[in-house]
Amino acid sequence: MRQFDTQVNEFMDSLIEESASLVSSHVSTVFPLSDKEKMLIKLFFCSDLFEVNHIRTIYHMFIALLILFIFSTLVVDFIDEGRLVLEFDLLVYAFGQFPLVVVTWMCMFLSTLVVPYILLSVWASVYPTSSHRALWTVLAGSLLLLYQGLCLGFLPTYVVLKNGLPPASCFILILEQVRLIMKAHSFIRENVPRVSLLRSVPRFTQYIYFLFAPTLIYRDNYPRNPCIRWGYVATQFSQVLGCLFYAYYIFVRLCIPQFRSISMQLFDLRAMVLCVFNSILPGVLVLFLAFFAFLHCWLNAFAEMLRFGDRMFYKDWWNSTSFANYYRTWNVVVHDWLYYYVYRDFLWMTQKRFRAAAMLVVFTVSAVVHEYVLAICFGFFYPVLFCIFMCFGMVFNFILNDRRKGPIWNVIMWTALFLGQGVQGVLYSQEWYAQRFCPIQEPSFIDLLKPRSWTCSP
Repeated sequence: MRQFDTQVNEFMDSLIEESASLVSSHVSTVFPLSDKEKMLIKLFFCSDLFEVNHIRTIYHMFIALLILFIFSTLVVDFIDEGRLVLEFDLLVYAFGQFPLVVVTWMCMFLSTLVVPYILLSVWASVYPTSSHRALWTVLAGSLLLLYQGLCLGFLPTYVVLKNGLPPASCFILILEQVRLIMKAHSFIRENVPRVSLLRSVPRFTQYIYFLFAPTLIYRDNYPRNPCIRWGYVATQFSQVLGCLFYAYYIFVRLCIPQFRSISMQLFDLRAMVLCVFNSILPGVLVLFLAFFAFLHCWLNAFAEMLRFGDRMFYKDWWNSTSFANYYRTWNVVVHDWLYYYVYRDFLWMTQKRFRAAAMLVVFTVSAVVHEYVLAICFGFFYPVLFCIFMCFGMVFNFILNDRRKGPIWNVIMWTALFLGQGVQGVLYSQEWYAQRFCPIQEPSFIDLLKPRSWTCSP
């Protein structure tokens, strides 16, 4: 046992030494010495983490698993069809009607680029000298809410539902809808107090940079790198593409055959339990792929192209011993927005008297937005994720809090995370196939709210 502890300590020492050397070499060339301590951790975690040999080995293991998925798919197709089948029907279907997605996104982005900035500029030019400041503020705020409700709220949702866009195309539009709303809110929220005090509006170029920057918190200036590594950008985008194909093979080999068969059976508790546990592996793999593709590769690629220096898009959430810490470190970009504009603003409005209520509001906002995205993109209302957020998420947030520091709590956190992925995968997949196997020609409002998988028996 003592020898095992010695080996673990040596492993951790080598990991820390290697990561420190990587960080120091990059920081000394990118940032001046006065900013070194501030940006040290931020640069390491989200830019150079996968340069550490031990982390790189795990990355290689996932590549090896992808190769096995590809090889098994080719072999099975060759046995069944007598030839190599190099078709990607699932990807073609998932990203269907892509030109419509691009046109809709352009309308959303251009309106976000113009309307909030013009409203702020007009309000800033009138507010200091007006004798009806409250009236102008209410008018500008009402126009902003009307714009967000119609152009950013109604338009993309209408396009998705009216044209029956497939899942991946839906996710692109709806997630961009949420992102642009959060960006516009941050820009207005940060600049209204400044206009009131300093009577100055940010430059238009600063607003454009913010709309593309991988952050949801507006600042006039951000830490900037001196140059762009285009090879690094190409690598990140190629890894995003690789993750798409990885997810394709996971769905083709592990998900679709299992979920299609169980969805065509009557409810059976034993089959359901087995399916949940069989779904843990593909669910966790998809979770890792989503994390790596978006929070690491996609955001780092845009950060590099914009020379954006703050790369703290996530922290070491995998080491969390509490769900409270996991929620803070899984997606730092969204967490910061919720903290500044929901949690802190709620405390400001209540004069810091209801911290538990502020936390409940944060959970509710996050749960509602997540469920809205899934409901629109999947085409049905089945609040599995909402219930997990509001029930188990809230309970675990208080039970598995920051006072839990032992390794056993990290095991419990991972166990709950794995089980949650399996449950979500099974329930959402069952409902997806039930909506197709048991369609209702003229559904009532109750039919839209009631899960179809509870009564479907094809």
